[in-house]
Amino acid sequence: MIKPNGIHHIAVMSGDMKKHLEFFSDVLGCRLVGLFDMHGVPGAFHAFLELNEHCHFSLVQTPETKDIPIELGKTHSGTGAAPSAPGTMQHLAFRVDDETALLNMRDRIRKKGVNVIGPIDHGICKSVYFAGPDQLTLEVACPGVAMDPQRWVDPEVLERIGVSPQEADAYMAPDAYAGEGGKLAQPPYDPDKPHQAYPEDVYRKMISAPDEAIAAGASYAEPPVPATD
Repeated sequence: MIKPNGIHHIAVMSGDMKKHLEFFSDVLGCRLVGLFDMHGVPGAFHAFLELNEHCHFSLVQTPETKDIPIELGKTHSGTGAAPSAPGTMQHLAFRVDDETALLNMRDRIRKKGVNVIGPIDHGICKSVYFAGPDQLTLEVACPGVAMDPQRWVDPEVLERIGVSPQEADAYMAPDAYAGEGGKLAQPPYDPDKPHQAYPEDVYRKMISAPDEAIAAGASYAEPPVPATD
């Protein structure tokens, strides 16, 4: 079965790249491993901070970002209990291994002068909560009990969001598709499916182009700094 096996990176928009780099490196201890002009986006910067060898926290800054207003309840939630617009990130939870590490992480954040609430026990994890630059709502969590869907998928909540028992069974046991070695062609454009927000004529050309043409025209594989002997 083919499926994602983790998060390679999650990218957050930054109004001040330096401020974010200072916060996530100093307050949280994340090592800066990448900072370069964003590939194919003139004037934009892209940064990567290491969480582990397979997972990174990423920042993006474009020339227009600083002029876009933050609106609590729309662009940002502001707390872990508040709403924001559909499709936006309500909060971001980082992981540590255990409760000892969680408390030490809380110490680190407080040592840097940032207020932290918790830990709070959610059963599946214990969490502390705090704010980051540009009104980010952040959490650090350590694992709790393993999530057994028979115990943690609430039938009453399924009913309230309009999910039938048959649909729930399918969600809890996705089909075991294994892929076709990358040979499957792009499906026809379907307006009822999710789509990226490029201009429609540009987007239609992109999805009709051969995969090899996209790879050849849009790839930037070389680091920005030449290797030294």
